[in-house]
Amino acid sequence: MASKDLAAPTSCCDEAQRARCAEIAVRLEKHYSDPKPALNYTNPFELLIAVILSAQTTDDNVNRATPALFAAYPDATALASADLDDVEELVHSLGFFHQKAKSIVITSQMIVAEFGGKVPRTMEELTSLRGVARKTANIVLGSGFGIVEGIAVDTHVFRLAHRWGISQAKNPDKVEGDLCGCYPQERWHRVNYEMISHGRAICTAKRPLCGVCFLSDICPSAFEVAGWRQSAG
Repeated sequence: MASKDLAAPTSCCDEAQRARCAEIAVRLEKHYSDPKPALNYTNPFELLIAVILSAQTTDDNVNRATPALFAAYPDATALASADLDDVEELVHSLGFFHQKAKSIVITSQMIVAEFGGKVPRTMEELTSLRGVARKTANIVLGSGFGIVEGIAVDTHVFRLAHRWGISQAKNPDKVEGDLCGCYPQERWHRVNYEMISHGRAICTAKRPLCGVCFLSDICPSAFEVAGWRQSAG
């Protein structure tokens, strides 16, 4: 069952929309053979910290910063007792480093104090941590523990959900509900990372490559979002 923390999946998708989403899922799976987080991690704690650090920066930037961070602070206990200035120095390159350093230290302290030093495994517990909303919790649960509670709505997923006509919502949680209503739960995890991969590679924010997109014939926004008109026939 879906998490009780997520509003019931919406019924905005009619039969035709669900059929189109099913076809999108088939094509995505054929094109993206092994979709997964682009962040480097070896355990749920590293994944959690990396996702918190990834806000408003690229995964590549995070991957360059985290090796030194995790070498110095390999677990929640170590990071919970870290000197904040030292942590800021290690994440300085990521932007908003004051806030990010504070968030990962406080989160680690909460994990130690409230969860015995182990990253919690429920949506409610994860979202109680500093800097952790549903998007981060979905990623940690799905990729860290194999627990699929929903779909992580990052900027790519948000954009594609709107371009594909799956959602018109402005709130990421409502977009998540729309997506979960259009895809069966067994596809949530895979389609999540396929959408992210597609958003990075083809359906980009500024210049989507509709001309080479393998979904252009069934995408309601194809060519229009790129400032073009799809030719008749």
